[in-house]
Amino acid sequence: MRLFQRLVFASGILFLIILGLSFTTVPYYAYHWLGTSLSEVKEKPAYIVMLGGGGMPSESNLMRAWFVVDAALQFPESKVIISIPGNLNDSLSTPKRVATDLIKRGISKDRILFEQHGTNTRWQALNLRLFHGRLLTQKPLLIVTSPEHTRRSVLCFQKAGFTRVNALPAFENTLEADLSFDDDKLGGNQLPIPNIGKSKSFRYQFWNHLKYEILIARELAALGYYKLRGWI
Repeated sequence: MRLFQRLVFASGILFLIILGLSFTTVPYYAYHWLGTSLSEVKEKPAYIVMLGGGGMPSESNLMRAWFVVDAALQFPESKVIISIPGNLNDSLSTPKRVATDLIKRGISKDRILFEQHGTNTRWQALNLRLFHGRLLTQKPLLIVTSPEHTRRSVLCFQKAGFTRVNALPAFENTLEADLSFDDDKLGGNQLPIPNIGKSKSFRYQFWNHLKYEILIARELAALGYYKLRGWI
């Protein structure tokens, strides 16, 4: 019983710490570090590798596809590899839908290749070492993935033998408009609580930072597991 009480107490303390950190900039900078610490683009890529993050459409894949298009237009001689598991004979499969989206936005079909077997970052890296009969470990790559996944991706590809790894984290842009409003001018019920219309930190920052903390916790756990397995 005493052990259970201690666990409950420790959980409560941890919960309060998590809530407290959400009101600071620590989660943002930790998330930003995961995305930028190893994401330099040092040279023109021979291959732009999109690591899949979900179905299509989904927030993660649409974001990554947008950055892939931007990079592919900037480096027109590069090939684009869509590394997402799926059936290439099915036009509605996720990798084929991603390809369709890229083509619609100006990327030639002839530039697009598929790696459709890897179901985690380690497997994807291993599959891409010898790809379509070409040894990619000595080729300059540009990995496009979510910000929290960027550091692990670079380390994983380097561990698999790739020597020229660059990365492009798919950060979302913030809305430039001022989202403040006056609660009382919008009518509705009057409540005995402070108005929140001008408190963007409570309406957005607090909740975004909670989301970042979950992403960071998951990614730190993945980094630890990959390190123990010798994959990074």
